[in-house]
Formats: sequence, C-alpha cells, structure tokens
Amino acid sequence: MTGTTQDQIARNARVVIVGAGQGGAEAAILLRQYGHEGEIILVGEENAPPYMRPPLSKGFLSGEVDAAALTYKAASAYEKAGVELRLGARAARIDRAGKRVLLESGESLAYDRLILATGGRARRLEAPGSDLSNIFYLRTISDVERLRPAFQPGRRLVIVGGGYIGLECAAAALKRGLKVVVLEAAERLLARVTAARVSAFYEKVHREAGVDIRVGAAVSAFAPGEKEGELGFVVVGHGAEAEKIPADLALVGVGLIPNDELAAAAGLSVDAGVLVDEACRTDDPDIFAIGDCAKHRRHGFLERSVRLESVPNALEQARVVACALTGRAPPDASAPWFWSDQYDLKLQMAGLSEGFDELVVRGSPDAASFIAFYLRDGRVIAADAVNRPGDFMAAKRLIAMRAKASAQALADESRPLKELLGR
Repeated sequence: MTGTTQDQIARNARVVIVGAGQGGAEAAILLRQYGHEGEIILVGEENAPPYMRPPLSKGFLSGEVDAAALTYKAASAYEKAGVELRLGARAARIDRAGKRVLLESGESLAYDRLILATGGRARRLEAPGSDLSNIFYLRTISDVERLRPAFQPGRRLVIVGGGYIGLECAAAALKRGLKVVVLEAAERLLARVTAARVSAFYEKVHREAGVDIRVGAAVSAFAPGEKEGELGFVVVGHGAEAEKIPADLALVGVGLIPNDELAAAAGLSVDAGVLVDEACRTDDPDIFAIGDCAKHRRHGFLERSVRLESVPNALEQARVVACALTGRAPPDASAPWFWSDQYDLKLQMAGLSEGFDELVVRGSPDAASFIAFYLRDGRVIAADAVNRPGDFMAAKRLIAMRAKASAQALADESRPLKELLGR
C-alpha cells in the first residue's frame, strides 16, 4: 500500500468523539479546519450543545448571565464544519475489536479513530445524611438550574470545600443575598494549590465580604431539620465536640473524579485518569483521550505524570489530537494555566507550585494587586497573579523559559519584568 493511499485513508477516517464539552467540541472543529475529510460525530451525554463550564460557578450561578451566553460555538459552526452532533446520548461500552461505541439507547457507532473527552464528575461526600434533599453539587448546567431556585436572600448556605469552586460559589451567593458559611477540612483555604500568603489574602477578602470561614472543619454528617428528608444542619466533628451548623441548603465542592470507567472497561490503562502519551494516544493506537479524563504519562513541559483539570489544557490537548490525526506537527507543550474570578478579583495562575522553595511577592496584597512567584533552585516554576494581567503574561513567559531570577529583581516594581525576559 502506498503512502499516498495511507494518507487518503487517514483523511477519510471516521472519527467519533465521546464527550461534548469544550475539549471535544474544539477537537471536532479543528479536525475539519486541519483538513480532515471523513465523518466526525460528536456524542454528548447532556442535551445542551457544548458549553463553557467555568461561568457555571460565577456569572451563571449568580444570574448575571443566561444559558445562551455559555454556548461554546454556535450551531452553525458544527453545520459548516460537517460535524454531526448526537446530544442526549450516553456511551455504554467500547468494542475495541469491532471498533464500535455502543450507546445506552442500543445504537452503536462504528469508528476508525475514537477520542474520549468524557470529562469528570463532582466527587460525592460520603457521610451520614448525604442523601437528604437540599444538598447540591455543581458540575453541569442542570446542577445550577436545580440550585438557583434555592438561592433566595436570607437563606443559610453552607459550602463544603474551600477550593476555587467553593469560593467562587460563596461570592456568587453573597451577591444573591444569602448567608454563607464555608467549611474547609484543611488548615487553610486553597491549601493544595497556593502558598499560605495567597490563602490568607483570600480568606481575608471573603471574611470582609461577610463569609463565615471555618478551616480545620471536617464534615462528619448532614442532619435533617424540621421537615422530614430535608437538610437542617451540617455537622462538623464528632461526639461531644461536634458542632451543628444550621443550613437551609448545602453545596459540596470537594474535587472531581475523572470519568475513566469507559476506558477501563475497554481494557485501556487508567490511573485516576486515562493514561495518554505526548500525542494524547492511549494503549490503543486508534483511541485518544483529552481533557479532565486524561492523564499525561509524562507531560511535555512538566516532565512528569499529571492530570490537569483546566480548560486551557483541554483545548491544548484538542489541538494535539487534531494534529496527530491530520499528520501535522504537534504544538509544543506549554506550562499549565488556570483562572478564578471572585468578587472584583481576577486570579490568574500559571505553572504548578509543588516543591517550591522560595516565594516572592511583587505588589501589594493590601491593595488587591500583586503577583506571587514560586521559585525552585532559583528558577520561576509558577505564579499567582491577582488583578495583574500584564505581569501574568510576563510570568507565563518566565515559566516557559524556565528562567532564573533573583527574589530582589522579581519583587522590585521599579524594574519591569520584561527586563528579566530580555535576559
């Protein structure tokens, strides 16, 4: 078989994408933009067309934006690209030998190449009383649509989890006039992702806004109130020392579980995520995985195994897969980055701060305008910027360059960061 014939077969391959989030949608559109000529079928479990998840815990929850504003790409974009959308369809099994995806409806979809973009689901808090009503999780549009009617002024909301989702929801709830308590099991907020100084800043911001923050507060149970089957209290601690915190509703934000069961049942390697190589390819050369469900065996920039929960990572992996399936050179791996909006604060983060040995702050936390640099062996490995978009862009470049920089140079606001880039 000639190379030309092989190329033609590849261009005409039937691609099925399971998961219609931003990553799956981006992969579908990019495949067509990069010249793929075969069928592209995008299968989504939800009935809504691909939408952006980050606003769910921000503007959509607070009611500042509607569902239409969440749409990732207009329906016309899929029609123009010749992408077939199958919404409200749940994949039940992968038949690798027959190269088919079996849907719960009984239908099966043949594929030449399969992309898993199945995302993740909210981690459930297993505690007595967790099946009481008025306990909510937040991951989908439907989750928020169930929650918003309960967001009534004066109601008591207990948020379990002091991570980004919990804090964003706390800010949104205050805008709606709720009384908010945040319970964090660790000894500080954002303990897994930021330095203590950044955690202290956000704790101060939320306390001053009116949020009751409790750290070192592990939830042991949910207790009913006066109405049978309804949540009335969130219990912290055990025995005589237990405290019952009154609640009209609770929102649990304690992490995400990758949806890797479909891959595992098909015999693909998983480890808290579907294991993929630098091309996002699984053990099976015809099956790829991207987004929150995928775990890099060795991330090209971080140089270690890691699963990244972020929209930028999902979109980057979508580009990687589209390149792999169309014979293009892949983009260079980049440092991961994230963001969070709380009140009038924009937090932008780049890199991973794990293992840092020095923290340098440029600017003033008191003025709510600063950037924290994380260094290891004198090199910038990560940064957290609050209301500093210009400095954040420079920080991303410093991290990408694996630049060495002194604490004095990073902290000195009289010296533009671009001087360090020039070196």
